[in-house]
Amino acid sequence: MENNTIVKEFLLLELTYVQQLQPVIFMVFHTLYVINLLGNGAILVVVISEPRLHSPMYFFLGNLSCLDIGCASVTLPKLMSNAMYSDRTISFLGCITQLHFFHFLGCTEAFLLTLMAFDRFIAICKPLRYPLIMNPQVCVLMAALAWISSFFYGLMHSVMTAHLNFCHSQRVNYYFCDVKPLLELACGDTRINQWLVSVVTCSLAMAACFLTLLSYFYIIGFLLLKNRSCNALRKAMSTCASHFMVVSLFYGTVGLNYIPPTAAESVIPEKFAGLIHTTVIPVLNPLIYTLRNKEVMLALKRVFQRKMKLFN
Repeated sequence: MENNTIVKEFLLLELTYVQQLQPVIFMVFHTLYVINLLGNGAILVVVISEPRLHSPMYFFLGNLSCLDIGCASVTLPKLMSNAMYSDRTISFLGCITQLHFFHFLGCTEAFLLTLMAFDRFIAICKPLRYPLIMNPQVCVLMAALAWISSFFYGLMHSVMTAHLNFCHSQRVNYYFCDVKPLLELACGDTRINQWLVSVVTCSLAMAACFLTLLSYFYIIGFLLLKNRSCNALRKAMSTCASHFMVVSLFYGTVGLNYIPPTAAESVIPEKFAGLIHTTVIPVLNPLIYTLRNKEVMLALKRVFQRKMKLFN
């Protein structure tokens, strides 16, 4: 007979057992978190305050910046706390909440990256119809659908995980609460939960990735077969390169986390991919978009100059 007990808290895994490295880990992730807040916050301020950036592409970029701040805020504060203090416990409710927001924000990011690729497809392949198709009302509606549908997707995982019985251990073999590490601690029938991860999550990720790549396929095909202009191709690729870099980083880490089957050999790569996904990518996104986008760089300079004038 299984020993089912009411679990009130879980114990999260340390990134390293070497205690001397804990302050270093804290400083590294604290620096990454501050850069994340400053970089994505700057993009939000620029997109909102600069009339020249009031376009669908930058509207979705602003949404992505909000996501990056939220994604890092879900995991990094607890990770930094665990590095500084010996108490690495997280309450059951806190664990389920962290799981919910991680999947909610991750799914929203996948949808937003798809919408950004679709926006570039319409802008390049159907420029005359672009203002009609990508009007402000449609953009707000698409973004709202991405956020709302992702919220219920995250709710699906959190509710189904919260109803499990945990009897094997309270030690989560991960640095934050995610579905797969929690399923390893559950007793009883977890086939539905496993199915949600392997089928629903992977299907959504692959469908969003496919639609994103399909948009770029049509863009390249249009420029090579119909436009046949090397200058137009170079300009379009320059515009899309930043987005494609973000897409590659995002789906690369998602693939390592969820597409392979759970196995002992895959635990370390999953943890590394999880760290990249939750800490490094949110920091790289604003750098990629600002360094490769002249409009954003110029807008940042204008906003900075206006702020300097206010202090002078």
